[in-house]
Amino acid sequence: MKDLKHLIYFENLLQEAHNELVKQAVEEGKMALGYNCYYIPETLLNLPGCFSSRLRAPQCSSTDVANYYMTTRNCPYARSILERAIEGGYNYLDALFGAESCATMERAEEHFFLLKPVKKENFFVTIIDPPMKGDQTNLDYYKAQLKLKVVDELEKRGVDVSEEAMRKAIEDHNEISRIITEIGNYRKLANPTITGYEFHVIQLVSEVCPHYLILPYLQETLEEMRTREPEPKFPFRARVALVGSEVDDPEFTKLIESCGAMVVADRYCFGSFPSREQIEILPGETAFDAICRHYLHWNQCARFMDGMKIDQRHNEVKRLVDEFHADGIIYENMKFCEFWSYEKVLASYIFVNEMDIPCCTIEKEYALGAVGQLRTRFQAFIESLEIKNIQGGK
Repeated sequence: MKDLKHLIYFENLLQEAHNELVKQAVEEGKMALGYNCYYIPETLLNLPGCFSSRLRAPQCSSTDVANYYMTTRNCPYARSILERAIEGGYNYLDALFGAESCATMERAEEHFFLLKPVKKENFFVTIIDPPMKGDQTNLDYYKAQLKLKVVDELEKRGVDVSEEAMRKAIEDHNEISRIITEIGNYRKLANPTITGYEFHVIQLVSEVCPHYLILPYLQETLEEMRTREPEPKFPFRARVALVGSEVDDPEFTKLIESCGAMVVADRYCFGSFPSREQIEILPGETAFDAICRHYLHWNQCARFMDGMKIDQRHNEVKRLVDEFHADGIIYENMKFCEFWSYEKVLASYIFVNEMDIPCCTIEKEYALGAVGQLRTRFQAFIESLEIKNIQGGK
């Protein structure tokens, strides 16, 4: 396929958190609001005069300093974020909006307050206590947390949090989500006109760059996709859905595809499922109510322990497997992640034994280092998918 016009530019933007477009927005006087988790609605961080910046630590190969504060036996993503903060990688931020999504993430976010690694004047940290169920009681609590620790904190600092401002933020979210979704839907084709790696890069830049600055590039990429010609023959041996916890390195997707399986669906933290669904304001709802309901409903975090949300996680993956015509699932979790490691065991059993979907489970580090074992696992799994297809799905 012909190279996408902006792909190299997008790849360069992902080389550091404080990238070219982030610098431009800061120079224009916009407030840079960092966050680590889907529990913090991206939409609320894109109110007038603000832009969201989902935190990554690209090329972080060592967490020696963060290990001193957090030990080596917990999530390497959280340690990498703290390490990069101590290195000065987030000095552009005006705030960090955290969530107690797990004990390790909470500890890393607390160190933003205790150690003061971000040197920007008036930088502040606020952390919500997110719910663990999806019922009305938990929705009411979620709304109260977001009002107290996100909306009110922004209003204190002069941000417009009016109904009109929130409706405009929803419109902007829906527009960028529409574009990302339409680009991603080309993965459904029998011979897709985009690779999983390319889509991963595009999805990531939409999360880590100011929306108003990245939007023109995404619009142009969508127009390019509408006329892009596929390879003469589907170049992969299988199609897989990548499911699980935190994946913010497109090289991981590239590794899977180099083994012969195209990643056709991305249901993981930093993926387009969830994050690029349309926000609908129901009759009688305020914009704030719609945002809270939307993010609680679509949140797929393994932290949710009630049966309704557990079933939703499994059914959502089954839907993606069907819609994107995946042959199987690669289910990953970040090393030392308790929530996703438990969920991975249960989900793998359900996919294989109840839904008849082949599933390969792996545990990964944050930094993509030695890949020999992963490559062997992926190649063996892809070969098993080929054999199943040859045998008529048996």
